[in-house]
Amino acid sequence: MDATKKRAQKLQAKGTAVDFKELLRMEPDSGTTNIRNVGSAHWKRWLGPEHSCLVPFTSFSEYDTIDGKKVPVWFAPDEGRPLLAFAGLWTNWTSVRKTKEGEITADVYGFLTCEPNVEVKRVHPTAMPVTLTSENEFDIWMRAPWDEAKALQPPLADGTLEIVARGENEDPAPAA
Repeated sequence: MDATKKRAQKLQAKGTAVDFKELLRMEPDSGTTNIRNVGSAHWKRWLGPEHSCLVPFTSFSEYDTIDGKKVPVWFAPDEGRPLLAFAGLWTNWTSVRKTKEGEITADVYGFLTCEPNVEVKRVHPTAMPVTLTSENEFDIWMRAPWDEAKALQPPLADGTLEIVARGENEDPAPAA
């Protein structure tokens, strides 16, 4: 909203007529990755199995400041980095993602976050992704109504994650 107001002021200063509603509609939307406050009225329309998705991962990172530089710190249950999933929500969304591209309609997703467990809290004290670790949890997330699925939102138990790498992700090539 603020960026649109500034753009409108610049255009008006140049003598250009401004349709603020249209300018706002065409403002680039960077989207939302982390969904924290599921109690917000904004998210309620997507809290059901028809919008649930699994976001697969083998490790995830949070940024830490090391020697004055932002460095990704990678977390997984162990060095083997088993396949897990974040509890995600998806929808079909119309917006401007890139100014040059203009308005598009695309499938987009974000994943739920929760309070961090002790391992993640050392690096990122405010949140961590809601992590699903079993076929049963995957099934509940994908099929259950929100009243049941929301029970999966607490953080992983302390001791279930470890730091498996620091710095840019450089996973080795798969074995032949």
